[in-house]
Amino acid sequence: MPELPEVETTVRGLAHILDGARIDRVTLNRADLRFPFPDGLGQALTGAVVSGLGRRAKYGLIHTDRGQTMIFHLGMSGRWRIDPETIAKHDHLVMEAAGHRLALNDPRRFGYVALVDSEALDQWPAFAAMGPEPLGPGLTVAHLTDELAGRKQAIKLLLLDQRIVAGLGNIYVCEALHHARIDPRRAGGTVSRAAIGRLIPAIRNVLEQSIADGGSTLRDFARPDGELGYFATRFAVYGREGDNCLTGDGGTIARIVQGGRSTWFCPKCQR
Repeated sequence: MPELPEVETTVRGLAHILDGARIDRVTLNRADLRFPFPDGLGQALTGAVVSGLGRRAKYGLIHTDRGQTMIFHLGMSGRWRIDPETIAKHDHLVMEAAGHRLALNDPRRFGYVALVDSEALDQWPAFAAMGPEPLGPGLTVAHLTDELAGRKQAIKLLLLDQRIVAGLGNIYVCEALHHARIDPRRAGGTVSRAAIGRLIPAIRNVLEQSIADGGSTLRDFARPDGELGYFATRFAVYGREGDNCLTGDGGTIARIVQGGRSTWFCPKCQR
């Protein structure tokens, strides 16, 4: 699944073309993805000027001058293609603007699109329940300390809870916990304030590095321009079971399962 850095990379790629552009045409090549396309989506967008683009957690946002925002989620395999030579089988939504053609491609169709009044974005159900953005000012030591207080659940699973921090996924939580030297099995309520103070910059650094690298390119994700990200070459723990810990501490990367998902960590340096 494209995670936060992949969505941020996508949004930035689209912004080069769409920001300030008039949408000339919208074509829907099927009625639905995971959910049906919003009624009147083509009519609402055709002729509108894109007033800005953004991201909330793992959702991309395309704002228009008509006071509406198109929200897209890339699901498991979705991506935007810029100026494809031909429209492919899985190009389910095609948008034409500024002399370019943008195709939302989703072979597995787990993604979806919504159309929301821009003034009501924060009240959209998926957003209303979310915690602060990991790259925004809302993620503070005080916030995370309060959220973790008294919690017996493992810190790894708590960080994946979108109500605590929005947009964190498995890859980047594993990597951030390693950088902060925190055992992913540790109960959230036992993580010290000092460790939380290490964790927050670790989260930000891992995400920002991945964005700079264009994402991790797991499975079939690619940027809108077709280029592949290369953050996967920097993984310290993710997918490295049995390898030596890169800290040089003599530890070996282990894999466990938490909440039905794999966790990679170094039992020697993560306490």
